[in-house]
Amino acid sequence: MGPLIKCQIHDNIIRRGTFALYSLICRYAKVGLTPNEQAEDTNISNFKLELPSRRLKRATWIKSRLENSNFAKYFLLLVTMLGTSMLIGDGIFTPCISVLSAVGGIKEATPAMTQDRIVWISVVILIGLFMVQRFGTHRVGYSFSPILFLWFVLIGCIGLYNFIKFDSTIIKALNPSYIVAYFIRNKKEAWFSLGGTVLSITGAEALFADVGHFTVRSIQISTCFVTYPSIILAYAGQSAFLRKHPDTVSDIFFKSIPESIYWPMFVLAVLAAIIASQSLISGSFSIIQQSLSLGCFPRVKIVHTSAYHKGQVYIPKVNYLLMVACVTVTLGFKTTVQLGNAYGLAVVVVMTITSCLLVLIMAMIWKTHILLIILYIITIGAMEFVYMSSVLYKFDQGGYLPVVFAAVLVGIMFVWHDVFRRKYNYEFENKISPQKINDIVNDIKLTRMPGIALFYSELVQGIPPIFKHYVQNVPALHSVLVFVSSKSLPMSKVPPEDRFLFCRVEPKELNMFRCVARYGYRDSHKESEPFEKILLGKLKEFIMKKSAEELNNGDGDENIVEQGVVITKEMLENEIETLEKVFNHHGVVHLMGETKVFAGVGTNVCKRFLINYAYDFLEKNLSQNSNQGFSIPHKRKVKVGMTYEL
Repeated sequence: MGPLIKCQIHDNIIRRGTFALYSLICRYAKVGLTPNEQAEDTNISNFKLELPSRRLKRATWIKSRLENSNFAKYFLLLVTMLGTSMLIGDGIFTPCISVLSAVGGIKEATPAMTQDRIVWISVVILIGLFMVQRFGTHRVGYSFSPILFLWFVLIGCIGLYNFIKFDSTIIKALNPSYIVAYFIRNKKEAWFSLGGTVLSITGAEALFADVGHFTVRSIQISTCFVTYPSIILAYAGQSAFLRKHPDTVSDIFFKSIPESIYWPMFVLAVLAAIIASQSLISGSFSIIQQSLSLGCFPRVKIVHTSAYHKGQVYIPKVNYLLMVACVTVTLGFKTTVQLGNAYGLAVVVVMTITSCLLVLIMAMIWKTHILLIILYIITIGAMEFVYMSSVLYKFDQGGYLPVVFAAVLVGIMFVWHDVFRRKYNYEFENKISPQKINDIVNDIKLTRMPGIALFYSELVQGIPPIFKHYVQNVPALHSVLVFVSSKSLPMSKVPPEDRFLFCRVEPKELNMFRCVARYGYRDSHKESEPFEKILLGKLKEFIMKKSAEELNNGDGDENIVEQGVVITKEMLENEIETLEKVFNHHGVVHLMGETKVFAGVGTNVCKRFLINYAYDFLEKNLSQNSNQGFSIPHKRKVKVGMTYEL
């Protein structure tokens, strides 16, 4: 019954909790491993100065210890990766256990149906489910919402029916004293049973993540008036049914359904399992998109399936990998017993990691009273520790599976992030300062041709070394050049007015600019207008703003100031006119900076394996161009390559 009920709790879940908490910590303290912080980013932060207090002193001390400890930074990142990997594993186990348990109900009507046939039917359903992912989830959500509402209503009504018919005294089970009596009576066996009990609360670990995707009020209403009452009634009814039929415990859900509505409930259960699985698969896509934006996953292709909902994405390669994993697990385990053990461990680990990060946030960011923090640790922490000890007891009975999946995913994330960080540090250390640009241009004697060029790179601060490599081989530049880099801020959304951060590369006559396009982990790169059009519009606003500042800063003799105003206005008009003219007549060329890395001579074996083999394998088989999210037209794209020796 647990796997079927938990399907519904997951329906509206977009799993973002672990990385959202990590992003919040990174936003408050400099614990990220990539040196791309900019002072301007604080302008869009909602953290304010506070008056000195004991809580502020404690928070400052924690922040200082984190920022000054490389071990703490790595440990925090690895814990976040582990929690995220377990959530993605959840997206594998949920379709398996949900579909298997739902399809398994057919045995009650047709005893000739063998377990092998149930497994193959489940596999067919799972493959079909993954095949339709490319069409997006928004249509599925609107069309299947009535089915889920009907599901909740019916399981609640069936539970109420069984409760009244078989044993209404089961209401006494709400008395907490029975929990104590149960553990006193069964001792060690009661502790073992917690591993199965945890399946009845799966989904609760994602409520915090729901707050980041939906409104608090919508979650409160749906949980208090639909989900929770239906589940309580369903479990109460099954308990009452078991009082009269204790031998039906293994198939209690379908056994407790009145015969007259068995087939409608069977069909509804299968549909509910499919919808819940769909939700978890989509949630896995969202998690990977978020980890990708923080440089913790290969740059896979992301397809936005809805023009109205930015969070709905589809990742083709990940979709097929999840499908293979789900089919393999279903064929390998065949029953829900060991799958339940695996799923329980994944859920409890996610809960524990979320609570640990939450305690850190309570102490460092929210500055919660120390007594409330201690109370949270004693109550929630103690409960999760007990559940963790119980599910770990069944580690060899399927509990090892999420650990294996997590180990593989953490390995992929760590390899990618580590080499990504090394490559970024190399560019950062070898960046070209704006002061040297004029020397390079004069030395090489570049030819300026009409048009606008957007030069993309991953470097946020300064001009990447690949630019010098480019002009040495192609001694010609467009009349307007903009160095563009995309930056992911550790926050959910960046306001559109703060999206682009510009600065001019001196001297002014070069017509060169630097632009950082800033996105939150829930922002989409898909805009209503072409990226280049939005960028150039913001560039014109930047030029006019800077010219206005120059006019306002004028001082000295009035005639000189007036003459300077006239000159500045003429220069502004000419610059804007030139920008619009070259855009309308010559268009925009996109220069894509692409770099390859290899381990330098004399590096150790581990580093050579990490860079030359592990990272290279991921880049060839999973990664795509880092700027594919901008929807750059292929006919106006020019790739510029360079090799870095790390």
